[in-house]
Amino acid sequence: MGSSSFLWNCTKKFVTAAVITVTVSDRYVTVVPVRGGSMSPTLNPKTGSLMGDVFDDYVLVEKFCLWKYKFSNGDVVVFRSPTNHKETHIKRIAALPGEWYHTHDKSDVIPIQSGHCWVEGDNSASSIDSKSFGPIPLGLIRGRATHVVWPPQRIGAVKSTPPQRLCSALE
Repeated sequence: MGSSSFLWNCTKKFVTAAVITVTVSDRYVTVVPVRGGSMSPTLNPKTGSLMGDVFDDYVLVEKFCLWKYKFSNGDVVVFRSPTNHKETHIKRIAALPGEWYHTHDKSDVIPIQSGHCWVEGDNSASSIDSKSFGPIPLGLIRGRATHVVWPPQRIGAVKSTPPQRLCSALE
């Protein structure tokens, strides 16, 4: 009788911990790996080096910003790919709804429609982003990266640096 009671208590504690973990991860905060060099040097600065793939950055992603879509230019966000729902990307917000965005070669000014944003990788040479698929719906965003939590030598806040290609509607 004692061993089945012990087993039952352990099972209850494990299930409770699992439910709490899933709830927190789904609604509040999670940790995600950053693959590739599209956000270098902000994230994965050593990608392409001999040890680059061994020490990918892992970032803390907060989800409170999703409740009222509270984003700012320069925020680094995790989102589902608009072309393949199984893929997740991490990029920097370059323009928000209602803003106008200058493309890299300054030949186009793109209005960002309501409910969308323009995202770009910090390393534009190796980034598939809004330059490829256009503005993304805000509903695809899964959260905002706030801190690098792994590897230990990289622990720290993710800097939010607004891009320089915004322009006003009157320009």
